[in-house]
Amino acid sequence: MTVTRYRYVPPRGADRVVNGAVRWLTDRGVSILGTRVLTVRGRRSGMPRRTPVNVLTIDGARYLVAPRGVTEWVRNVRASGGGELRVGRRRETVALVELPDAERIMVLRRYLRRWGWEVGRFVDGLTKDSSDADLAAAAPDFPVFRIESAGWHGRRG
Repeated sequence: MTVTRYRYVPPRGADRVVNGAVRWLTDRGVSILGTRVLTVRGRRSGMPRRTPVNVLTIDGARYLVAPRGVTEWVRNVRASGGGELRVGRRRETVALVELPDAERIMVLRRYLRRWGWEVGRFVDGLTKDSSDADLAAAAPDFPVFRIESAGWHGRRG
């Protein structure tokens, strides 16, 4: 399951502002459409690395999708197996289990239905209406992790 696709798209001026605002709000307890800040130990440095992510819930199961491919957070998760999801002062320790390619299709479709407007330029023309065959062909390029909670910490609510 070694995948090397990484889609770097230089941030536009508005990207920095929007991404900064989303992270700032999430850090203060305001989740925009399921945003969380994922903290994972760096595989080389050992230092905590933080990145905003979109948590997708399907039938009670939660997932993280990497629309840019094998990013640094994906490499760090693969090395560590988990991390911490935060919104405000609420912290959830999680294990992140990577799905096999065949199980990614339904998650990718639902992710594109929810956030396609946000990630469209990273997913090489895929949309919520892409065929199962197109999603299956693309699945190896888009890491998907099932979130398994080890418990909440900090203030809830």
